[in-house]
Amino acid sequence: MRRLPPLNALRSFEAAARLGSFNKAAEELFVTPSAVSHQVKSLEEFMGLKLFHREKRQVQITVAGEKYLVAVQHALDELDGATRRLMSAPNTSAVTFEAPPAFLNRWLMPRIKDFQTLYPDVELRLSAGGVSYIDFDHSDLDMAVFFGDQPLENVESHLVHRSVVVPVCSPRLLENEEPMTTARDLTKQTLIHVTSRRNEWMRLLRQGGVSMAGHEKGLSFSSTQLALGAALEGLGIALSDRELISRELQYGQLVVPVDLELITGKAFYLIYPKGRQLTYGMRVFRDWLLDTMGLNGDNRTE
Repeated sequence: MRRLPPLNALRSFEAAARLGSFNKAAEELFVTPSAVSHQVKSLEEFMGLKLFHREKRQVQITVAGEKYLVAVQHALDELDGATRRLMSAPNTSAVTFEAPPAFLNRWLMPRIKDFQTLYPDVELRLSAGGVSYIDFDHSDLDMAVFFGDQPLENVESHLVHRSVVVPVCSPRLLENEEPMTTARDLTKQTLIHVTSRRNEWMRLLRQGGVSMAGHEKGLSFSSTQLALGAALEGLGIALSDRELISRELQYGQLVVPVDLELITGKAFYLIYPKGRQLTYGMRVFRDWLLDTMGLNGDNRTE
């Protein structure tokens, strides 16, 4: 149990100590000087020590009072700031969230409606990012999904999904072509690369017993979004995580021509500042995200 004095007594003490007068404190607080004196006396009785020396119509703060004043002013400033921030937020259940573009567009967006149905009082404020660096200190971000080899340091981190990629292409690419059944058949097609992950094709084909000769036809794009867009247009074969293209696979817009998969070693992590007290919106969004991915349980890493 916290041992806390009444707030009005603290306000009267702080004003009187700062202004050096019960009368001036009374004017600031819109009360009578006797009311200020009464509040200060009740605080002294609560503390069991003198906070002011009273001499006729003058008061002088004691050494103990000076020490206490520093802590009281700090506490009142913190309370004032927190109150102003909360009152200025029109929706205290809002969650500002950032994620890599492919995760945001291909996994989260199709499922936002489900979240809104369950939690209509929570507003999601979404932005694309989370690829290489996330700055909680100099932004208004509440939470983010980070994609990398390991979770970032100095944050609370929950594993969302380990990346496993498969070759995918438009079914149009298979028309009037010899059947693709092996890894070697893939090398006869245009291989679509993501610039930052160019070694994934080499690793996947090696698992299929094929070494890249270096003269395979290829296209390179700066993002997974663009690479998958090229695959949808029938320009070649891309590598993608099944979770990110579940809709396209379900509706037959993309197919997996050869049954190969590569565990990339990377993963998506839900992160937020260490020690951050979660708001209602943050908590329900975290739980919903992990539940939907099927990972709500022993998936926390630090």
